[in-house]
Formats: sequence, C-alpha cells, structure tokens
Amino acid sequence: MGWLGPQEWEAVALSLKVSLWATLAALPLGIFVAHALARWSFPGKQFLNGIVHLPLILPPVVTGYLLLLSFGPQGPLGGLLQEMGIVLAFRWTGAALAAGVMGFPLMVRAIRLSIESVDPKLEQAAATLGASRAWVFATVTLPLILPGIIAGAILGFAKAMGEFGATITFVSNIPGETRTVPSAIYAFLQVPGGEESAMRLVVVSVIFAMGALLVSEWLARRAARRVVG
Repeated sequence: MGWLGPQEWEAVALSLKVSLWATLAALPLGIFVAHALARWSFPGKQFLNGIVHLPLILPPVVTGYLLLLSFGPQGPLGGLLQEMGIVLAFRWTGAALAAGVMGFPLMVRAIRLSIESVDPKLEQAAATLGASRAWVFATVTLPLILPGIIAGAILGFAKAMGEFGATITFVSNIPGETRTVPSAIYAFLQVPGGEESAMRLVVVSVIFAMGALLVSEWLARRAARRVVG
C-alpha cells in the first residue's frame, strides 16, 4: 500500500492489529456460545441470545459507553483489571475489546447456522459408541462446521475493521494508539485538505469489506455442499 501516507498506513496497521486480536480473543467464546444456542436447552437461553445480539441493535455509542462504565478506570471490571496492571480505556487493547464486542454477534450467528446445518443424528451416533460430549464435538461437529467458523471469524474481523462508534466512545481517537481506519477517516474529514487521505482509507475499507463478504459467502456455500454431500 505504497500509495498510503504515513498517518494512513499507521491507521491501517493499527486496525489490522486491533481486528486480529479482537477476532482471536472472541472466537473461542463465540464457538462455545454458538454451540450452546444451537444444541443445548437451558433456562435463560433466549435471554442469552438477546444479550449476544444486543450490540447489533443498540447504537454503537451506547455500547461504547457501557464498556466505559464497566471497563473504565472507575468501573468495577476496569478497576479490578487495573489492579492487575491491565488498562483498557484509551488503549489499543480497549479498541480490540470494543471491536470484539461489536463483531461478536455476527461471528456467533455464522457459527450457529453452521452447527444447526449438521445432522444431530451424526453426533448421536458417535455418542452411542461411548464418545464423550467433548470428543463428539471435536471429532464430528468441529470438522463439519469448520467453514462456518472461518466465515464467522472473517465476518467478525471485517466488522472489527469498520467499528467506529463504540471504539471512539470507549478509547477516544488517539493517533498511534486508538486511531483505527474509521477514526482516521473521521479525523481527516475534520481538517482542511484531508478529503484525499480520507478517500484513500475509504477505498481500503471497501476492499476489506467486500473481500470479507465474498470469502464468507464462498465458505458458506462450501459448507452447504459439504453437509449435503
């Protein structure tokens, strides 16, 4: 990306870093929650489903403010983490948390749909042979839903790359620390002559978003053919 300036490249590199860590941190929990929603019956299941999808419905600024109340220096979780030497507010790690929270619903939904497409009889057959629930998931379910997991991770990553409202509310817009691509676009549009830099970052955002959608669609079709086969 030699056509990007130093500040633009800094924002792209930070966005990639934030999105990667957000995706990696959210993926194990996303798989667990998706499996629970798809296969388990338990009290409060619909409440959990609502909580998971809440970031898609709430204004991103509200989600960011709730993160600030919870994980800020004065928040209950933020204060506890600060005693352990972990600071999230106004740090890139906080940006990763905000991006992970916003991308989590898309990740869970993609993985859940993939799990629901697997015939439960396959899992039941393995269980009747004496396999534990964890072994059934690892040897039967997981290989079949792998394309769905990858698709969910890609969608979560793409959402994290484009996250703005929750991020800027929780960690502000600090150059080199929390100024991701969307924040940089906003900042460039606030100064005279910044439109060209903003447009270059818009192009980068569109490329990443379209690429993620195309790859996730291809993986979803592959998963469908695999299950049918």
